[in-house]
This record gives sequence, structure tokens and C-alpha cells, in this order.
Amino acid sequence: MCQQPITHTGSPPASLSPTSQRPVRVVARNLDADELLHTHSHDWCQVTYALDGAVQVNANHQTWFVPPLRAIWIPSHVEHQVRTLERAQLRAIYVHSSVAPIIGGNCVVLEVSDLMRELVRSLTAIELSQDPQQLQRETHLAVCLLDELAHAAPLPLNVPMPRDSRLRSLCEHLIAHPASNLSLQDFSKQVGASERTLARLFQREMQMSFGLWRQQMRLARAAPLIAAGKPMAVVASELGYASQSAFSAMFKKTFGQSPTRFFQMPSK
Repeated sequence: MCQQPITHTGSPPASLSPTSQRPVRVVARNLDADELLHTHSHDWCQVTYALDGAVQVNANHQTWFVPPLRAIWIPSHVEHQVRTLERAQLRAIYVHSSVAPIIGGNCVVLEVSDLMRELVRSLTAIELSQDPQQLQRETHLAVCLLDELAHAAPLPLNVPMPRDSRLRSLCEHLIAHPASNLSLQDFSKQVGASERTLARLFQREMQMSFGLWRQQMRLARAAPLIAAGKPMAVVASELGYASQSAFSAMFKKTFGQSPTRFFQMPSK
């Protein structure tokens, strides 16, 4: 495993690529706020796990928001772009496709159990070595980590993105400014298409209404704000909710628990 943090956005050394003999590798990456890892893909699967800081991942016409102490599964050969929303301490876990514990071509944000967190910590601490004892320990830890990934609970922190350039422009604006009250009617005047046409196009591309998309986007966008320790009233205001109670009620309806409990940080 690589103990030396990688602070640039280039590809990892070939020596750290997973193989059938060593199917799980862990690389530490420390990145500054608003740093961009340009669109790329891997021959292997990847789990990006944020110890500190939040990241935004764009792939497959969707956007995911990954808060601290959660992770995102990225399948092999899926082009993706990663942006840090704040200074981030990341662990990139490379998984050989032959042992992938999650099937399918979609990314997914995952809960990180206490056991998974300790497995990643232990794997990160193992030096790149040919010592048989170290390699045997790495093998045992990797098997346990793959099992934890297979049983990790998915989190609905993704926001679908449209292919239509007009709608994509609107969605990108709202993700950057979640409190904006810009409506389809307002936007229709900017692009020269009727509100009804845009609403039909939105429903066809996204399989949901514009209002439901905005609600889902705001709830997903809450992740980095709450994780950064902002007061709940401030978060509600920055997301465009009329009150903290309105935001908390919608959050609990979607996630089954209050924002405070959902983002309660376990000890590292």
C-alpha cells in the first residue's frame, strides 16, 4: 500500500494498480479545496473514501455529493470527474474487476461502517513490501474489505443530469446556487422555449418533474454543508428553504432520520 499522500491529480504509479495477485490497493490523496481531477477512467473499480472534506463526482450524466466518512463506488471503465468542495483527505481504494463486490455500471454513495473504516486504515498503513507476512496480512484485510463493501448501505446522494444542453445549463446553475428561485418559466424566457415544452423535456429526460429534481438536488447538496459544521438554520437558508424546520422535515422524510443524526461523525 502507498503511505505517501498524493497531492497532484495525475494517474497513480503503475506499481499501485490492482492485479489478480493483489486485487485491492489503497492510495492516500490530500487535495486542496476546489481542486479538479479531470475526466478519466480506470481499468479497475475504485472506491473514493473521504476521511475529511467533501467531494463532488460527475459521471454517467449524474452528480454525486460525498460527505466526510462516506465513500463512492465507481465501476471500472466509467468516465468520471472529481471536484473537492473543501480541503479533503481522501483514500482511493483500487479494486480489481475480477473481485468487484458491487455489480453494474452505476456509481453509488455508500455508508462506511466502523469495520470498513478500520480496514482501510490498516491497509493504508501497510507499506509496499514483498515481505510474505505483510502480503498475507494484506490479503486477509482485502477479503474483509470486499465483504464490507458488498454489504454497505447505499445513500441517495445522487442528482441526475440532463443531456439537453439547455436543461443542463439550468441544472448546473441551480447546483452552484441551490437557493436560487429560478423557475422553468423564468428560464423559458432565457432560452426561447415555452415552460410547457421544458417541463415535458425535463420529465422525459430525468423521469421526474423539475420540482422533484430540485428537491433531490437540494437534499444532496446539503451533505457538504452539514458535514462542514454549518448551523442547520444556515444550511436551510443556503438551500432555499423557508425555515430550518421545513428543511429538517423534508430531509427526515427522504432519509428516515434527522440531518444532525444522519451526518453525526463517528470517531476516526
